[in-house]
Amino acid sequence: MKFTNSLFSVLFTLVIAMGTATAQSGKTEYGPHNTDDSHIALQGYSPVSYLDLGLAQRGSAAFKSEYNGLKYFFTSAGQKSRFDANPDKYLPQYGGWCATGIAVGAHFRTDPNKFLVRNGKLFLFLYDLEVDAKELWLQDEKGMAAKAEKNWREMHDL
Repeated sequence: MKFTNSLFSVLFTLVIAMGTATAQSGKTEYGPHNTDDSHIALQGYSPVSYLDLGLAQRGSAAFKSEYNGLKYFFTSAGQKSRFDANPDKYLPQYGGWCATGIAVGAHFRTDPNKFLVRNGKLFLFLYDLEVDAKELWLQDEKGMAAKAEKNWREMHDL
């Protein structure tokens, strides 16, 4: 089934209207990173687990690194070492915001268990009972990626 842009817009409008996700369109007070005041990236999940193992694993504060003002947690000292050697390799796309949300010009919080690794890059997605943003992304991955790249640069003056 080919997914239409109008259906896509209706679904995301529904999510916003129902208040099931935090979203803002265009340039906002949202920074480039999906974190709260704790500045813990990825809600404490290990970026190394996502990229090296293809798993969503919660890290531990015992194995923590700071990079660009954010705290990253890992499951082991080995993971921490791999991250410290090449942190840019492990950073999520779009600052950890929902990739589908960025494709439609909005910031959506993510579910750490909804992710894709493509070409060595980590993409995170919103998930709630009404909308599975990962599935929406997969229905037109190339088109969504192109829109997200364009919007990300515009939304954050890159």
